[in-house]
Amino acid sequence: MTLDEARALYAADPLAAYREQFALPDGVIYLDGNSLGALPRATPAALADVATRQWGDRLIRSWNEGWIDAPQRIGGKIAPLIGAAADEVIIGDTTSTHLFKALVAALRANPDRHTVLSESGNFPTDLHIAEGAVACVPGARLKVVARADLAEALDEDTAVLLLTHVHYKTGERFDMTAWTARAQAAGALMLWDLSHSVGAVPIDLTGAGADLAVGCTYKYLNGGPGAPAFLYVAKRWQEALASPLSGWMGHAAPFAFEDAYRPAPGMKRWLAGTPAMLSTAALEAALDLWADIDQHAVAAKSAQFFDILAAAGDALGLECVSPRDPAQRGSHISFRHPHAHAITQALIAHGVIGDFRDPDILRLGLTPLYLSHEDVWRAGEILQKVIETGEWRAPQYSQRLAVT
Repeated sequence: MTLDEARALYAADPLAAYREQFALPDGVIYLDGNSLGALPRATPAALADVATRQWGDRLIRSWNEGWIDAPQRIGGKIAPLIGAAADEVIIGDTTSTHLFKALVAALRANPDRHTVLSESGNFPTDLHIAEGAVACVPGARLKVVARADLAEALDEDTAVLLLTHVHYKTGERFDMTAWTARAQAAGALMLWDLSHSVGAVPIDLTGAGADLAVGCTYKYLNGGPGAPAFLYVAKRWQEALASPLSGWMGHAAPFAFEDAYRPAPGMKRWLAGTPAMLSTAALEAALDLWADIDQHAVAAKSAQFFDILAAAGDALGLECVSPRDPAQRGSHISFRHPHAHAITQALIAHGVIGDFRDPDILRLGLTPLYLSHEDVWRAGEILQKVIETGEWRAPQYSQRLAVT
């Protein structure tokens, strides 16, 4: 693709106007929105309002002026992005915390089944949390197998199948409908981690018949570092499942101050501690951008970006480990190279910010709301320069920082 062709695609882009809704630094092509989304221009004002007016002026009165209902209200704004009903989603805590709640609840729901089944190479925190969850349920165990062996590993002892919809490293995407049906046919609950797919690809939890899902909001949804995560529980399970973290915000009457715990009805029972209102406000401001966005337009633009960078990688002889079929991947592209870390650092020095995943993956996020086709084309051009000149061999690019 030529630069003129990339510019022509952007001129016809139905999402182009959203770029102006983000504060993007000059001289930077940001290809790491799959780790931390860019700052929406509306967010600083929303944070300032929470700090100065809602907290500073209204003080504790703000709990009765919108704060106390924020987890449900904001969950309702995420619901259309994942194909759920508004009363099936709630926000708060972290993805890891929600995952722990969902796994323990799923294990306890059917004491005749004892196994959490997941994929080897899944995002590490999912497996770490699963280890902790099974330790809390007598007789439970975690079984981790290769992706190719998952179907065979589903058996009469599987209580819940835990899968990440889009793989954090390769971008490979599971067929949500097919795998949900497969898990349920085996008598297991289906739990999806949507962290690398929400805001990146169309999701229909209801259509797929999913049971449970979790996801973060600081990647493609641009909720800010450490933004509250979301939990989905299908309505048919809401009264049958119970959160193992019985905090006061999940109580049926938190301000009755009862000694004994009574779970609230619906999604509210999954709350635990007091909502973090500063980060919650930042998330809500970001989500308001998504109200009228066509998820299929997002996916189509992502596919165009992928083709631009895939062509650049092919010209350089790089191994692309992400699926070529857009229906089988998320919204990032990953290349394997034995010196991927140094190449990543050299790109960053040129203003192209991607990230590295051990041991040999250069990962570049394709975020359609604020990237242009020219951005992505120029990133490919810079990648070519870094590799062909051997610039990545400079010693400073081999130095490892705490976060890669």
